[in-house]
Amino acid sequence: MSQKYDITMKNIFSDMADDIMSYFLGLQYTKIDELNIEFARVERRDSDMIFKCTTDKGNVAVHIEFQSENDGKMPYRMLRYSLEIMEKHNLLPYQIVIYIGKDNMKMENGLSYNFGEQNTLDYKYKIINVGDIKFTDVLKTDYYDLYSLLPLMDQNRRKEEGEKYLERCVEAIKDIPIDINKKKDIAFKAEILSGIIFKKEVIERVFSEVVKMFRIEESETYKMIIEKGIEKGIEKGIKEGIERGIEEGIKKGAKEEKIAIAKKLLKNGMPIDKIAEITELSEDEIKKLMN
Repeated sequence: MSQKYDITMKNIFSDMADDIMSYFLGLQYTKIDELNIEFARVERRDSDMIFKCTTDKGNVAVHIEFQSENDGKMPYRMLRYSLEIMEKHNLLPYQIVIYIGKDNMKMENGLSYNFGEQNTLDYKYKIINVGDIKFTDVLKTDYYDLYSLLPLMDQNRRKEEGEKYLERCVEAIKDIPIDINKKKDIAFKAEILSGIIFKKEVIERVFSEVVKMFRIEESETYKMIIEKGIEKGIEKGIKEGIERGIEEGIKKGAKEEKIAIAKKLLKNGMPIDKIAEITELSEDEIKKLMN
């Protein structure tokens, strides 16, 4: 998974962290803080999500990585990350890789060797293949943030039903008994993630009704994608869906929305000329916002 894709996925999955730790890990915990660790010495990239948590075994760092394709080097990466976590924060890492790819998952979950009693390694971490999770199992829970992952779940049923399966996912999201604004966010994330599995024309056809019904362009994640997506770009697979959302969001955005976006981009340190290009505001207008 490229760093550009990592950045986008981190933002998309951030709201799911609690449900992921509870449902996928079965972890009894109290989340204390998010640890933003940049693995500069390793691969010049950020981890997806790391949280300092209190558990019945003491404080740990729950480290969650998302992977959209098989990576034979994943165990080496995860081991390096675990060492960085222990060195920087003096916490034991509880690590999990969440595989969200289209292909069958073919990654190892650890490394080991034994050259005698004083020269051994036995390192393991947890891998969850989202494609192995049953659609109906998730619908029995109230982990509603995980509904964004429904299009990636139940690999056998998904292959058998095709477009019909995606329609079931959309209907399930429409029926969630939660605030409409939260539902918009879940629906938009599901549409984005569908791009990993389904063709563009199928996604547009299935999501067309829900997009109109929920006014998905008002979703907080949609607005975030406008900001992050333009600056960073998106890996092939969900690229077309994101770019379409960015383009439509900019076209539909009222000046007030453009000003709000400009303020956020200024806060993130983006150059004025780049903000002007994105928002279509003049550089003078943007300079005034700095005051």
